[in-house]
Amino acid sequence: MEATATTISCANLSSTATNQCKWNQRLRPFSDLYRTVFFSNSFRSGSGSRSRSLIARAAANTDNKGKKKTKSKKATVAANEEKVNEIVDSSEGFQQQQLQQQQPTQPKITLDDVNPVGLGRKSRQLFDEVWRKFSGLGQISRTTRMDDKETLDALLIREGPMCEFAIPGAQNTTVLVVGATSRIGRIVVRKLMLRGYSVKALVRKVDEDVVDVLPRSVEIVIGDVGDANSLKAAVEGCNKIIYCATARSTITADLFRVDHQGVYNITKAFQDYNNKLAQLRAGKSSKSKLLLAKFKSEESLKGWDVRQGTYFQDVVAAKYDGGMDAKFEYTETGEAVFSGYVFTRGGYVELSTKLSFPLGSTLDRYEGIILSVGGNGRSYVLILEAGPSADTTQSKLYFSRFSTKAGFCRVRIPFSSFRPVKSDDPPLDPFLVHTLTIRFEPRRQRPVEGPAAGVKQQDLRSFKLILEYIKALPTGQETDFILVSCTGSGVEPTRREQVLKAKRAGEDSLRRSGLGYTIIRPGPLKEEPGGQRALIFDQGNRITQAISCADVADICVKALHDSTARNKSFDVCYEYVAEQGRELYELVAHLPDKANNYLTPALSVLEKNT
Repeated sequence: MEATATTISCANLSSTATNQCKWNQRLRPFSDLYRTVFFSNSFRSGSGSRSRSLIARAAANTDNKGKKKTKSKKATVAANEEKVNEIVDSSEGFQQQQLQQQQPTQPKITLDDVNPVGLGRKSRQLFDEVWRKFSGLGQISRTTRMDDKETLDALLIREGPMCEFAIPGAQNTTVLVVGATSRIGRIVVRKLMLRGYSVKALVRKVDEDVVDVLPRSVEIVIGDVGDANSLKAAVEGCNKIIYCATARSTITADLFRVDHQGVYNITKAFQDYNNKLAQLRAGKSSKSKLLLAKFKSEESLKGWDVRQGTYFQDVVAAKYDGGMDAKFEYTETGEAVFSGYVFTRGGYVELSTKLSFPLGSTLDRYEGIILSVGGNGRSYVLILEAGPSADTTQSKLYFSRFSTKAGFCRVRIPFSSFRPVKSDDPPLDPFLVHTLTIRFEPRRQRPVEGPAAGVKQQDLRSFKLILEYIKALPTGQETDFILVSCTGSGVEPTRREQVLKAKRAGEDSLRRSGLGYTIIRPGPLKEEPGGQRALIFDQGNRITQAISCADVADICVKALHDSTARNKSFDVCYEYVAEQGRELYELVAHLPDKANNYLTPALSVLEKNT
């Protein structure tokens, strides 16, 4: 019926229209082929001959369907190629004739048509569509499996000519970007792809907007940082994590879910995944802390001895026995408390224990000690005794001082900060450590600063230390988790305290996770090109200037394999002249590119474990 209707309509038309109708009927079997030929003509300058060859093969397959082959393969391909060339030339002539007959009309141009943002978006959409079609021309057959196609696309981006900033080892590294659709996250994703990384993007839902923002080769995982169960699939196969997510509002519940609980959930899921891999290897994860002591019951206090002494000779020490007292007890509130007083200026009291490690574990695989304690602002001395455990007379003593604050805090003490008591002793060897001691001495105490300072005059000779746990921090050369936080500048003054409270709680949960971390606190973010101005790296919450999202993204990518970025928190913003007395820490001028490593010199002078 369709063919009959077409014939009748063609008979009633003019000669020109009849010719056009007949021409359309002749081209009907090659409609799909014609569209491909027209598309390939736009690329005739670079790949015209190759496209014709591919089209000829497609035409040969179309004409020969259902017929018995009587010619040789070469003869068939040659004949069909000549036939298709005639069709292409005729179609080009027909198009030119039709264009000449049409009346030229002047298009109306509005301000929206020349808007740079709109033009950029349209050009990007056109390029993506053209690239998708052009890459399809080189496929051997249409029956290619989807997983093979995705593998080919990923290989093209990671190892092909588009990857001009390739980093050694990036091909074996999978990075999970949390908040991949945020202002910083979308730039981080593209920088990682250009450098050869495999990228997974965690998003709450997949819709058209999300798909348009992310490149095709990115693996999209659906999940919510507020839901711990949805994060298990996201962290599988990942080596590193960049957390760019931030709450969309300043509502307290939203801030808590994303900036605090979200960081805790993703770090825990990542640690659980590392432990799972270690158990499959019949070992223990290298990213897990080593528990040295945990005070959760009366039994956990056994093995800890309380001692007292003075820095004077033994003959004089007996005169000061009445001026010192200390005890270590488990209270009814469920706390292990080390408390007492030292009235003697040259005296001290200490809490000591012999360390016992699990089979196969030694402290040389760790980089320091972390204590979770609650104090009243006093300072203490942590002493490690190292040497042959069979002969304690040959042991050496090493010390490092730490301070507490009113309330609970976590103190990190790297092994590199321990100094020998005797100056001629060798540096500390963590492998030989067998005894740990916490000492209080009144001669080093300073008045507490802050809200507690205004209470009555402080007695610096008394102390109270609540112990929760003591652990060893795992060592490592690179960071495992990069967290983009904020300085608070640019935040609404009425909501700044709530925002910073949630951000700092998230930072604290990351530090306690045992993962190697890098915490970046940028100033107010700007949507402008990066690498145009010098950057300032500082510690102390003193910066006020803004910074480009592209510069923050570049710092995130560079910190992935920079050993100086591990276990550091820092602020960063554009260069500016600070007020007198508030000079900033380090100034690094740079134009970010693959040959300019500005991050290492900037972070090498900053303090670790801040």
